[in-house]
Amino acid sequence: MRAPIKAQDHLIYFIDNQVDVIQDILTEKDYSSVFILVDSNTEIHCLPYFMANYNLPETYEVISVEAGEGNKHLETCLGVWEALSELGADRKSILINLGGGVITDLGGFVASTFKRGIDFINIPTSLLSMVDASVGGKTGVDLGPLKNQIGVIKNPKGVLIDKRFLNTLPSNEYRSGYAEMLKHGLIHDKSYWKLLSDFKAIQADDIDTHIAHSVTIKQTVVSQDPFESGIRKILNFGHTLGHAIESYFLVQENKTTLLHGEAIAIGMILEAFISTKLCNLSSEQCDEIKVVFDSIYPKIKFKREDFEQIIDLLQFDKKNSHGKIKFVLLEKIGTAVVDIEVSNQLILDAFDYYMP
Repeated sequence: MRAPIKAQDHLIYFIDNQVDVIQDILTEKDYSSVFILVDSNTEIHCLPYFMANYNLPETYEVISVEAGEGNKHLETCLGVWEALSELGADRKSILINLGGGVITDLGGFVASTFKRGIDFINIPTSLLSMVDASVGGKTGVDLGPLKNQIGVIKNPKGVLIDKRFLNTLPSNEYRSGYAEMLKHGLIHDKSYWKLLSDFKAIQADDIDTHIAHSVTIKQTVVSQDPFESGIRKILNFGHTLGHAIESYFLVQENKTTLLHGEAIAIGMILEAFISTKLCNLSSEQCDEIKVVFDSIYPKIKFKREDFEQIIDLLQFDKKNSHGKIKFVLLEKIGTAVVDIEVSNQLILDAFDYYMP
């Protein structure tokens, strides 16, 4: 088994066979009861494997919610809080979050606020949650279509990454998580970006090596700035416009909802173009970024009337301060800068660059 990565106050484990890690964590504090949070997808595709291959206690309760970003809101939290209460959870209970980014974000928030905080473990089942959502302590839910507006930063008792869960993923979900890995290269490691740029050459058998590298990059950044007051903001490259695009497509009945990574891929192309105007990113590297993302992700068509509404959503970005919209941009591949103000006209120019 690959050596675990040390986070601030817990370990991130990489699982390759039957393990006692769950049992070790649970016996460390003698929890009064154990709950497993799943969604309607992971309940079918992941829970049976988890129950068969992990040493769980004799008694536990499973709580299931509907799958999808559209269910990542306070009403779902209310249902989970009520289930925990009805099933007798107390302050010495623990919640195991078995799922993708929605489950680890929502479950972490539910646990962090139930009875003023109970412990939780993240077991990510999607590539996105393995390399991003389950690591770093961010928890939370959406406010309507606005991404991650409500939440707290609270670390789990442990994160267990088992690449065998990736066998349950459709190809578009796999690519969605891959976008975050590419982002890690763009903001921190040029050679990693170069390696991942050839998507077809990355073999499934080797993906755990790359997952571990992405986790290491993210954890290195987070350890320097746990509460995102400075350098941790670089992890949001592509997310200012990407989140606005994701939110916009979520509520438009005539639009096909985008996966997180699909929207962030667009955001990274747009913000790379903006970087050429404000941060001296070379046009050659900008074009390279566009070519790579266009080779992996479907091209999305925008209409002129979409742009104004997407720009309006930028006011809700979590990095904003004092009424000003702040971007993360690139000086060069592997080096990011934060807190850059961008004009609406430059954003429109970036969409012109992206459009086919």
